[in-house]
Amino acid sequence: MKIKAVRSEKRELKFWKTLPEREMGSYDAKRPVIVVNSRMEYQEFMGFGGAFTESAAYTLSEAPEMMREEALRAYFSKSEGLGYVLGRVHINSCDFSLENYVYVEEGDRDLHSFDLSREDKWVVPMIKDAVRYAGEPLKLLASPWSPPGYMKDTGEMNYGGKLLPEYSETWAKYYVRYIEEMKKRGIDIWAVSIQNEPLATQTWDSCIYTAEEERDFIKNHLGPVLKEAHPNTEIIVWDHNRDVLVERGSVVLSDKEAAKYVWGVGNHWYVSEAFENLTALHNLYPEKHLLFTEGCVELTTTSENAVHNGYLGSWSNGERYGRNIIGDFNNWSRGWIDWNLVLNEIGGPNHVHNYCEAPLMYDRNQKKLIYNNSYYYIGHFSKYIAVGAKRLEISVTKEGVYAVAFRNPDGRIVVVAQNEGFIAELALVVDGQGINVNLPDHSITTFMVD
Repeated sequence: MKIKAVRSEKRELKFWKTLPEREMGSYDAKRPVIVVNSRMEYQEFMGFGGAFTESAAYTLSEAPEMMREEALRAYFSKSEGLGYVLGRVHINSCDFSLENYVYVEEGDRDLHSFDLSREDKWVVPMIKDAVRYAGEPLKLLASPWSPPGYMKDTGEMNYGGKLLPEYSETWAKYYVRYIEEMKKRGIDIWAVSIQNEPLATQTWDSCIYTAEEERDFIKNHLGPVLKEAHPNTEIIVWDHNRDVLVERGSVVLSDKEAAKYVWGVGNHWYVSEAFENLTALHNLYPEKHLLFTEGCVELTTTSENAVHNGYLGSWSNGERYGRNIIGDFNNWSRGWIDWNLVLNEIGGPNHVHNYCEAPLMYDRNQKKLIYNNSYYYIGHFSKYIAVGAKRLEISVTKEGVYAVAFRNPDGRIVVVAQNEGFIAELALVVDGQGINVNLPDHSITTFMVD
């Protein structure tokens, strides 16, 4: 077997450095090992993607056309970029919008005033251009951050609150209208989630659901309405952190009437890296799917200047991506959707100054794109693991080293290994054949075994 490899490392600030091709053969049995057993296959890989927020689309609209095209190519081109095939959009506004907004007039129960034209200015064109570079339709997940204020017990979109029961049917039909209006624009919505982060009262657009409320909204309202109008559109539940994923997912999936409408469970990375919770939920409901639906590096919210504190672009931010991607995939996740595709140099715009890092950022002052470490870390997976690949059994005996393995549809085995410690001298062993490898401190390496 021949082995090729690419590497990124902090010490030399190298990105996707190609290493010499080698032949698999003998290895030092005294070394710690990364062991791959290709006879054991697990879930099928769906791909990577990012979120088409209004902020991302607006930021790209401020960039020169050539730079806008460069960013889209860098994400969606299979030959020149990360090969993204997934995406996420928000129904109504989110924190990464320029302001709060909805698609209907105040008090409209019948949705006669439904108007999606705001999305035609920035978001829809960005999606269509992304599809052009991808060369195929994207699988898009649509998530609401809040219903219109008049549908909630607080009367406003921000600061949590709950959906009023008398608006449950109207709100379910709202999803349907959104899907229909996007379809008129030539954009298919693959799936919807019930609510972004339903356990969080935020200073921005947010709405609270208990697990029981989420279950009942699915089986009594959204499930039947969506099944009738758009039977091929899937439903994802939870769409929040891993810490209580098992409890929240189980309440819905243990109810047969609700579960029959549900494709799977979405998770975010904030608060917890309890990857084992994904496996626990998979073992309880193996017929359902798991999907990472949001993660980003959050920056300070105190002032616009405070984001320039050395944390923006830190190598550890990329390592957080790599560690979480490996942890999720090794615990049954099917795919990975990052948060904002593009933000400006301060991590916005954001209507509540909740600034974040994105893998690509546009510096409005210097008129250039910033490629953060996270972009290259994601690429170690998305550029080499093909849609349809199957995860393989893997074991690692070196502390501080994380690894995942897939077999692509063409038979090639891809192993991604991340070292967060000092220089690691290991052996990579695939189906009994091995080779000595050295992983530099704070590096990530993708091995391709033919």
